[in-house]
Amino acid sequence: MDSSLIIQIVLMIAVFYFLLIMPQQKRAKKEKAFEQGIKVGDKVITKSGIHGKIAELAADSIVIETMAGKIKMERSAISMEMSSKMNAQK
Repeated sequence: MDSSLIIQIVLMIAVFYFLLIMPQQKRAKKEKAFEQGIKVGDKVITKSGIHGKIAELAADSIVIETMAGKIKMERSAISMEMSSKMNAQK
C-alpha cells in the first residue's frame, strides 16, 4: 500500500468522526442530562406532541398530567428541544 493512500484513509476516518460521531455523542449526553434533570411540576412536550405537566417520577418512567387525564410514559419519550423551547417562552 502506498503511504498517501493510508494517510487519505486516516483523514477520511478522522473527518467522519469529527463531523458525525462526536456531535451525536454530545447530543446524547445532553439529552441524558435533560432526562435526569426533569422534576415534578415541569411542563413538557413528548416526542409524539403531547403537552402536559410531570405529575410523578419513577426510575425509568414518568406520569404526565394532561387535559385528558394522566398518562404513563418512558422518560425517553420527552422531547428535549420542544420542552426547552416551551419553557423559554415564559
